[in-house]
Amino acid sequence: QVTLVESGGGLVPAGGSLRLSCVASGRALSTYALGWFRQAPGKERAFVAAIGWIGGTIHYADFVKGRFTISRDNAKNTVYLQMNSLTPEDTATYYCAADSKRLPMRKDVEYANWGQGTQVTVSS
Repeated sequence: QVTLVESGGGLVPAGGSLRLSCVASGRALSTYALGWFRQAPGKERAFVAAIGWIGGTIHYADFVKGRFTISRDNAKNTVYLQMNSLTPEDTATYYCAADSKRLPMRKDVEYANWGQGTQVTVSS
C-alpha cells in the first residue's frame, strides 16, 4: 500500500504558476506509474498528466496545451506538477495517483492509490 500526500496548492491570480508535489510513503515509487487528476465542483474527475516508471513516457490532457509539466524524482519518492499560465478554469482539487504499472495511464480506474487532494484556486 502506498500513501500519497499532495501539497503546493493555493490561491493564485490568472496567469500565475504553482508547483504541486506528491510525496509517497510505504513503497518506493520507482516502479509505479504516477498520475495527476483534478476535480472541479460539480464535475467529474479529469485526467491531467501521467508519467511512467522511468519518466520517458508522459501523457498530458489536451487542455494542458504545454502549460503543465509532470516530473518525478524517484530518489525523493515524489512526483511534481508544474503549472504555468493558470486560468480560472484550472480551479479544482488536484489529486495524485499511483499504480504498480510500467506505463502511464489516463483513466482514474487504473490507479489503486490516491492522495487526499490539494486545492488550486485561480482568480480572474
